Amino acid sequence: MTRKAHLVFIPSPGAGHLISAVEIAKLILNRDERLCISVLIMKLPMDFGIQSYIESLSSTPRLQFVDITVDDETAAVFLSNEETFFMNFIQAHKPKVRDLLTNSSFSRSNYRLAGFVLDMFCTSMKDVANEFNIPTYIFFTSSAGFLALCFHFESLKKEHHIDTSKYRDSDEELAIPGFKNPYPAKLLPRLATDQTVVTTMFFDLFTRFKETKGIIVNTFAELEPFALQSLSAPQIYPVGPAVNLKEEGHVRNSQSETESIKKWLDEQPESSVVFLCFGSMGSFDTQQIKEIAVALECSGHRFLWSLRRPPPKGKLELPSNYEDFQQVLPQGFIERTNGVGKVIGWAPQVAILSHPAVGGFVSHCGWNSVLESLCFGVPIAAWPMYAEQQLNAFELVQELELTVEIRMDYFKDFHGKDEHVDIVGAKEIESGIRQLMAGGDENEIRIKAKEMKEKSSAAMKEGGSSYASLGLLIKDVISNIS
Repeated sequence: MTRKAHLVFIPSPGAGHLISAVEIAKLILNRDERLCISVLIMKLPMDFGIQSYIESLSSTPRLQFVDITVDDETAAVFLSNEETFFMNFIQAHKPKVRDLLTNSSFSRSNYRLAGFVLDMFCTSMKDVANEFNIPTYIFFTSSAGFLALCFHFESLKKEHHIDTSKYRDSDEELAIPGFKNPYPAKLLPRLATDQTVVTTMFFDLFTRFKETKGIIVNTFAELEPFALQSLSAPQIYPVGPAVNLKEEGHVRNSQSETESIKKWLDEQPESSVVFLCFGSMGSFDTQQIKEIAVALECSGHRFLWSLRRPPPKGKLELPSNYEDFQQVLPQGFIERTNGVGKVIGWAPQVAILSHPAVGGFVSHCGWNSVLESLCFGVPIAAWPMYAEQQLNAFELVQELELTVEIRMDYFKDFHGKDEHVDIVGAKEIESGIRQLMAGGDENEIRIKAKEMKEKSSAAMKEGGSSYASLGLLIKDVISNIS
């Protein structure tokens, strides 16, 4: 009788984490019919568009979604402590997972439970897996470079007892495993230099990574060879780029809005448009918006700009669409750039990046956005904002020479608590856009982006590096039930 394996994925509730986890799940299912996958869904009190995405995937064979969301009253308890909310929110779902595993209706006939695949932030679920003697794997949604940095700082903090807060805003350059070049301390993610309860909880996750059977990373060997070579135990499985290239179920525009954007792009020359988009949490205040507008107008390049209203100060909400862009843009900007530029709200990013008219991407360098851009061969101008985005930008600009820089040491707290956020001036933005769009097909950055597009595609095909790595992962999962 053929051995059949049941994997349980527990992704973080944010769209960027859930969607890439589901893409990995689909790769596994498409590769081997002996596997089925259950994805456990935790929903945050705020809407991240998760439900519409799940509903769009309901017909995928051997893939089921199981809602384990806690009630609003329980969630509200964790919301009351904003600092530790997210980690506590994950902890609150442990009883739900425990109950699910003891429920006979959850077990899939002819399938044996072969492992948990835990999001990087859901590592505490390993406690439940241990109770049931279930092997665990981590799915790391960020880059191999960030993984290497986190292991390094976990060692500095826990084994060498170094107070890493000394690196905050320092001009020091650090030797970090996984990076060829000295790494500027001022570009370290805030979690690496903070001395808070959340920081301790965060690096506790990486200590527990070492107890798992392996770490699945959404990257590929040709993109991050140096970072991947620096990682050893546990087993590393680079299986990317796993991105949702159809953007199914996760577009917040109406059909007519999306069609309007595509129609405008259809009217533009090939590779002539610079696309500006800063992720689902990205937004700017009015002063910064005006600097961007001046830069775009002075650059003379065609542009498509996703411009969104910041959430109320201090609230963990997504930015929203403006009812009228005129209220924040310079007077006459829309009229002066009519035909050359288009300002939009929420952007159907994949549809835009895949369009032949798009020749450059001004991006916050979130890892999913980086992978999408590389899959379509669109070069990036880096303007990171928060989390590990400064590290991603450094890797792309300095390590891989795949990207131009607008401002790598820009930091903005997406909670909106920063009293002072630097303003990036119009001249600096214009310079980055000109570098990005200069020289047409002869632009060195564009040439390298096109080459990486081919490498990313080859990695996923039979005989490619990620294809082989996924095969090793599946072999190990199957061995868990032998």
